[in-house]
Amino acid sequence: MSKKIGFIGLGIMGKPMSKNLLKAGYSLVVYDLINDAVNEVVGAGAEKGTSCKDVANRCEIIITMLPNSPHVREALFGKDGIIEGAEPGSIFIDMSSIDPMVSKDIYVKLKDKKIEMLDAPVSGGEPKAIDGTLSIMVGGPEKVFNEVKEILSKMGSSVVLVGNIGSGNVTKLANQIIVALNIAAMSEAFVLATKAGVNPEKVFDAIKGGLAGSTVLNAKAPMVLNRNFKPGFRIELHIKDLMNAMDTAHQIGVPLQLTGQVLEMMQALKVDGKGKNDHSGLVQYFEKLADREVRK
Repeated sequence: MSKKIGFIGLGIMGKPMSKNLLKAGYSLVVYDLINDAVNEVVGAGAEKGTSCKDVANRCEIIITMLPNSPHVREALFGKDGIIEGAEPGSIFIDMSSIDPMVSKDIYVKLKDKKIEMLDAPVSGGEPKAIDGTLSIMVGGPEKVFNEVKEILSKMGSSVVLVGNIGSGNVTKLANQIIVALNIAAMSEAFVLATKAGVNPEKVFDAIKGGLAGSTVLNAKAPMVLNRNFKPGFRIELHIKDLMNAMDTAHQIGVPLQLTGQVLEMMQALKVDGKGKNDHSGLVQYFEKLADREVRK
C-alpha cells in the first residue's frame, strides 16, 4: 500500500471512487478543474495537485475518470499533461468510458515512454461508486493488472481482466447497449400497462421475480414510479457511450439497429432539455408519444 496514487477527475463517479481509496488507507494526490470537488476530497485526506503533470510527477499510479476520449487525451498530452510528469515504469489506469480505438492509440504512445496502461471502465452508477461495489472491466497486460487489482478492488466488488488493451471499453460498450435497451423495454412496457389501466407498480412487483426481472429493472423502475430523474447516470453521458458503440461497430462492420433506435430516442430527449436527467428518464420519450405518465 506504499505506492502513491494520483486521481484526476472528481465528478459524480470520480469523487466517491477517490474517497473509497482514501478510506482503504491509500495516499492520494487529486486534481480536477472544479476546485470545490478537489477541496472536498482534500478535506477527506487527499493531497491537492496543481495540474495533471504535477499529479503524475508525484505518483507511481495515475487514475483518470473523465467524460470522454478528448478529455483523456487532453489530460495526457495537453499542456501540463500526465505525459510531462510521469516517470518510466508508472502505471496509467483510465477508468473513463471512451472509444476502445482511442485506448489502443494511447497505449502505443505511452509504451514509447515506458509507461504501462490499463483501460478499466466501470458500471454501477453513483450508488455503487459510493458504496464501492462497481463492476470494473479491465483491458491490458495481465502482469500490470495483477499489480493494481487490489487497488481496483477498493472501488469495485467485481474486477475482471477481459483481454488486451481496449477490451475493457469494448465490454463497457456492450454493457451500455444492454442497459439502454433494458431501460427502453421497461419504459415501453410500463407506458403500455399504465394506458391499459393497470397499476405499473403492481406490474413491477409481479414481474421482477420472473424472467423479465433484472438489475436494471430493480434499480430504475422505482425511480420512474417516483418520478425521480435525479442523475445517477445522465442521458447525455449514455448518448456518448452509445455513440462510441456505434463508431466502434461501424469501424469493424457490426450493425447495431436497436442501439441506433434507442440512441435517437435519447437524442430527442436531450433536444427537449432532458439530457441531464437520469437515463431512467427515457420513459418520458414513450410517455409523450402515448400521452400518459407512469407513476405510482
